[in-house]
Amino acid sequence: MEGDGRRNRLGQAVAAFTSNARNPNLRRAQLSFLGAWTAEWAFTVALGIVAYRDGGAAALGLVGLLRMVPSAILAPLLSPIADRGRRERVLILVSSVRGIATAAAALVAAVAGPPMIIYALAVLSTIAATLYRPAHSALLPSLCRSGYELASANVVRGLLDSAATLIGPLLAAVLLQFTGVSVVFAVAAAASFWAAALLVRLRYEAAPRPAAPTRPNLLSEAAEGIRAVARDRDLTLILGLAAAQALTRGALTVLSVVVAIELLGTGEPGVGALMAAVGVGAVLGSLAASLLVGSGRLGAWFAVGVGLWGLPLTLVGLVPQESAALGMLAFVGVGNALIDVAGFTLIGRKAPDEVLARVFGVLESLVTVFIGIGAIVASLLVGWFGIQTALVAIGLLCPVLAAAAWRRLRALDRAVDVLNTDAALLGGVPMFATLPLPAVEQLSRGLVPVTVAAGAAVFRQGEVGDRYYLIVSGEAEVLGDGRLIATLGPGEGFGEIALLRSSRRTATVLARSELQLQSLDSDRFLPVVLGYTPSARQAGVVVDAMLHRYEPKESSGEPPAESA
Repeated sequence: MEGDGRRNRLGQAVAAFTSNARNPNLRRAQLSFLGAWTAEWAFTVALGIVAYRDGGAAALGLVGLLRMVPSAILAPLLSPIADRGRRERVLILVSSVRGIATAAAALVAAVAGPPMIIYALAVLSTIAATLYRPAHSALLPSLCRSGYELASANVVRGLLDSAATLIGPLLAAVLLQFTGVSVVFAVAAAASFWAAALLVRLRYEAAPRPAAPTRPNLLSEAAEGIRAVARDRDLTLILGLAAAQALTRGALTVLSVVVAIELLGTGEPGVGALMAAVGVGAVLGSLAASLLVGSGRLGAWFAVGVGLWGLPLTLVGLVPQESAALGMLAFVGVGNALIDVAGFTLIGRKAPDEVLARVFGVLESLVTVFIGIGAIVASLLVGWFGIQTALVAIGLLCPVLAAAAWRRLRALDRAVDVLNTDAALLGGVPMFATLPLPAVEQLSRGLVPVTVAAGAAVFRQGEVGDRYYLIVSGEAEVLGDGRLIATLGPGEGFGEIALLRSSRRTATVLARSELQLQSLDSDRFLPVVLGYTPSARQAGVVVDAMLHRYEPKESSGEPPAESA
């Protein structure tokens, strides 16, 4: 049995990758992410070298903060744009802006221009980068059909993020060994333009969205994302832990430079080597994280990932040797992979789709702010107490917070299990099967359990129809004009004709045995089913087929009867 379980897990892991490869929209979106984040990591290494040459560790911290503050302010303000229309258009725009800014930085570096110009271009590039991930994270659920496929997409994106964490710094290290920072900037610009080009041919059924207001109020719209987080304790917790991880990440941008050059004596190429070690661990961690798809323990693994972002830094501070540092930083990469899979999947499942980009915008803003804070804190601690003490102190933050959040994250896992069950029940109905995941989960959140005793009526012919019903357990009889039309069992639904045709109930539904039902009111049912062209078309086909099925034979002499 244990061997069967392992084989099943491996099969799910393989399926997680193949499902993305077979879906052309997911494939393009994922490769775009790879290009965007390879550019980000290569750019970060090159910028760190420019800042360190300009003013040492203090300049590194200051540039890190100045780069992040404008992004932190603008990310939540700009993210409502991605909730208005097609999100891939936002991604194309920001990737193009990043490519232009990075190409300009390459030109300035090539002519030995003032570092301040490069810093200003870095701010512009980072503002665009902070909008990329919220829009991409909000796009992925619309390209998926189930929670399993979304988890698979985040596994693949986590692997690509990890690969970018490896490829970007490694590429920067090789280029720095033989060329200079201007070439690193130029390669990063090319990767950004490639990320934009991949999304031009994306084709999918976008959710119906209200038209953009004639006088948009970005501040008010951005506040909707903040309120969505504040109303949900689970979202608040996830974003809080992400902020702690971001602080550690910001500290690492400073610590990786001073550890390589001052503590280990490996020089500037050693900076790229340390960050490449993070990438190696992230790739291995992403492969291992593929085994988590369908595990039902994403909250627990999120806590483990947060803890792994800090503990290895403490160990590097205690054992300052090159081989040990490379090995420990690889575990940081493992933690990063776990956070990517678990954290982004949980947020995508918990936050409403209509404000999803804004919620991810709040996340990106927090991450950006705390990356900047982490860079400043690390540079101050290094100056006051030395490199090793800074490593130990910063490294303890994430493990302590992850341990404190453990019980709440396990409760979140149980809540997601319930959502999975309800979504699977809905997904078995033909008119819901064509819906993307956000729409199915929007319906799932509106389900209300109903129990009907054996022999009792769920509703009677001629009554006003205001709800749709799904059978969880038990059997029901559909009677039209007193004649038995059909018997329904678990996984089957009824009541849609009255809702879709704005008519009274055309049949009576009786409980043959005790019924456990899930019900949806018309205000939740109609906007979703009719809001997507494929589901509206399928609903029409289903209703016509049911009406045809329930017509009595002409020889019977009985009038036609409809279902409920």
